[in-house]
Amino acid sequence: MDLHPDSFIVMNNGQKIPVIGFGTYAPEHVPKELAEEATKVAIEVGYRHIDCAYIYGNEVEVGRAIREKIANGTVRREDLFYTGKLWSTYHTPELVRPALEKSLHNLQLEYMDLFIIHMPLEMKPGHCPFPTDENGQIIFHNTDLRDTWEAMERCQDAGLVRSIGVSNFNRRQLELILNKPGLKYKPVCNQVECHIYLSQRKLLEYCRSHGIVLVGYSLLGSSRDEKWIDQNAPVVLEDHVLVAIARKHSRSPAQVALRYFLQLGVVVLAKSFSPARIKENFQVFDFHLSPEDLKELEALNSNYRYVGAKQWISHPEYPFHDEY
Repeated sequence: MDLHPDSFIVMNNGQKIPVIGFGTYAPEHVPKELAEEATKVAIEVGYRHIDCAYIYGNEVEVGRAIREKIANGTVRREDLFYTGKLWSTYHTPELVRPALEKSLHNLQLEYMDLFIIHMPLEMKPGHCPFPTDENGQIIFHNTDLRDTWEAMERCQDAGLVRSIGVSNFNRRQLELILNKPGLKYKPVCNQVECHIYLSQRKLLEYCRSHGIVLVGYSLLGSSRDEKWIDQNAPVVLEDHVLVAIARKHSRSPAQVALRYFLQLGVVVLAKSFSPARIKENFQVFDFHLSPEDLKELEALNSNYRYVGAKQWISHPEYPFHDEY
């Protein structure tokens, strides 16, 4: 596809998703106000796709930034594509719509463009985000994902969201939804970890064969949050192959990392709280990686995950056992 700043992909329900989104996640120690300022900068720079989640704890701030940019005429609501996520303690069908409504209240928006199941695994239902037992172990719960999906479909029917999708699902979990008797709406997307060390090519091809858009997060590595990430993990933006290709194109390693997946047809999420980097990460539409560049970058894939969430490995729906 010919990529330019307002490029989008038409999803399987006819709705359009911009090919580059602004990610708003930050580790707990980062002040929430930074998400508000960064989101305003992102919208000013040209991002029209904002990715957030209830569990990030910054919906109020992100919503405030969006509303300010609408109020001052920078954008109209219909110009923006907002993604929110259903957290893992709200999978029981009767909790899905209240969870969505709570996020909409936090954001002070009337609808979301996309609402996705954040993880295919469920924890004990309720408002405690990480319920644990007396030994500090997470308390799991096992609502059938198909029942959760039906509740998501009802949210779309109610007009609270335009599209519904999933995140961190493997092939088996996608098939569970796709093969569900009486399926009303297919997932429009699957948002997964994606970077030069985890290219997700098999999952990308599977999703593409079913009209599901692959959305990639952690494309620049990760925020290296000590709570989730091995501090000895390799640093994507320091990879010598990536750096060499970036130098050849007079670009930053981050721009090349994003451009690589854009050319593969992945919707990319870029995250930063630095105004200069927010702007730089959006400047990925005026150069092109050659077939040789793509081949060199593909060779870096080692199926390495930053986000493994090992504390959830005992859950029967833990998604990362399978290759894809």
